[in-house]
Amino acid sequence: MVTVLLPSALVRLFPGAPRVVEVDAANVAAAVVVLDARWPGMRDRLCDSTPAIRRHLNVFVEGERATLATPLPPGGEMLVMTAMSGG
Repeated sequence: MVTVLLPSALVRLFPGAPRVVEVDAANVAAAVVVLDARWPGMRDRLCDSTPAIRRHLNVFVEGERATLATPLPPGGEMLVMTAMSGG
């Protein structure tokens, strides 16, 4: 199992979705599939059509920036953050 931490901006779009959720997944892509199965439409909010993580989001696994192919270690942590921008 892996702990996934979701941003409040994303959770607000999916009633009943918690900010912290446990998933059984081998990599980031598999975690997205699990999240989308629990809250349909979440994949479209996390990934674009290429598929890749959307530009306005950052995903970190164990504190390192991740892609969909990044492995998730058992007992690890995956953090989804909205990207900061401005000038």
